[in-house]
Amino acid sequence: MSFVIGIDVSTTATKAVIIDRQGDIVGIGSASYGYDTPAEGWTEQDPHLWWDAAVAAVGQVLTDNDVAPSDVEAVGLTGQMHGSVLLDDRGEVVRPAILWNDQRTEAECDDIRRRVGGERLIEITGNDALTGFTAPKLLWVRRNEPEKWARVSHVLLPKDYLRYRLTDELAIDVAGGSGTILFDLGARTWSPEILDALELDPSLLPATFEGPEVTGTISKAAAEATGLGHGTPVVAGGGDQSANAVGVGAVSPGVVALSLGTSGVVFATTDTPQIDPEGRVHAFCHAVPGRWHMMGVMLSAGGSLRWLRDALAPDASFEELVGAAAEIPAGSDDLLFLPYLTGERTPHPDPRARGAFVGLTVRHDLRHLTRSVLEGVAFGLRDGLDLMIEAGLPAPTQIRASGGGIRSPLWRQILADVLDAEIAIVQTEEGAAYGAGLLAAVGAEWFGSVEDACAATVTAETSADPSELRTIYTEAHARYRTLYPALAPTFHSGRD
Repeated sequence: MSFVIGIDVSTTATKAVIIDRQGDIVGIGSASYGYDTPAEGWTEQDPHLWWDAAVAAVGQVLTDNDVAPSDVEAVGLTGQMHGSVLLDDRGEVVRPAILWNDQRTEAECDDIRRRVGGERLIEITGNDALTGFTAPKLLWVRRNEPEKWARVSHVLLPKDYLRYRLTDELAIDVAGGSGTILFDLGARTWSPEILDALELDPSLLPATFEGPEVTGTISKAAAEATGLGHGTPVVAGGGDQSANAVGVGAVSPGVVALSLGTSGVVFATTDTPQIDPEGRVHAFCHAVPGRWHMMGVMLSAGGSLRWLRDALAPDASFEELVGAAAEIPAGSDDLLFLPYLTGERTPHPDPRARGAFVGLTVRHDLRHLTRSVLEGVAFGLRDGLDLMIEAGLPAPTQIRASGGGIRSPLWRQILADVLDAEIAIVQTEEGAAYGAGLLAAVGAEWFGSVEDACAATVTAETSADPSELRTIYTEAHARYRTLYPALAPTFHSGRD
């Protein structure tokens, strides 16, 4: 028997998935953890949590499925993007990692635009400077914690800290690297011009690799801790969205992926870098060698539904909450929800954006609130898709969807109607971890390419088609789009 393992270091848990040569998932192990919010808009996490969780998840899945260390031929890594992991010259963590959804770096983003030039920044990196990205976090630490910055010798992303603990190697994949906005997007490696403008020493940054490339092997200490075999290859992998795209087969132009988890993402593969001149849509390297992608990101997608449940119906299950919302007609009786609960990235890169219900009356109840949240998230995803179409993406006829929110038949139908596209689901819900496993399978030479791996293992089935409700949602979306411009002055008039 031979297997590969995909490991996903997410914001709330680390998951390990074992995959066999047929592409079937043999077993799943998982260990969860929390994160800290030391100030409003701040999110941090202790990197040691990821290592402890990986040890537990890998050990669990190997033991539960009676898989011998020698049967695992390669390991692939994926995880949350943009987080700043700072290590000293001994490889010790200098401070908690600042995460992807942290909003403290507005001033540093302005500084990056001033140093590089706004247009030049987008031209090189494919992106504007946004609070979620890694580069402004580094400038924040340098400015606000100089004594800690003086100790920093290495900068990694979360999954790459796990790689370091597994292999003793400092490395990063090109998909994750491009999400730091320190990358030359076309060259697929670090940009000397950006580093020079930001006065960042290139020695801080690890070597870059394509997704299926081997970056190191399991060390003796990591083998003893995890149960993996000493010397097992570890491939570069990819950031969570590019790995998820591999997991659902969105590896060639024409296949669009949608991820509906805590955040929401619309993802389209391209043969060349396609850049929105205003930087409203992200452009990153794909985990597939020689490919890039456009991506629209909203910060509070499934997170909006979780907030509603926790705030107003903590004893209800998500199934109960959404099931009741199905009793309400499309359009939620003219109630609109703006899902900017933690600021936003696409289409409004604004850390001060806030959520809102608009149109509330005494006739609205929890069912209306719930449905308007589902619809508001779909409208936000539509905003991102529209920008990608403006940038040159052909309007998709099928979108491959994954993530916890996709389990809801109602939400799938709303997405089909709002996005005006067939919603398809694949045979597994483990998109990112599964994609990391497929990258490992290519690294183990089970397949000649990532495209071959997906063609052999990924199948998609239609789950929802657009219905006659499209016309209702077209009108509702037009009203939704007026909300941010109308409310933005209020968002920006509060205290700093």
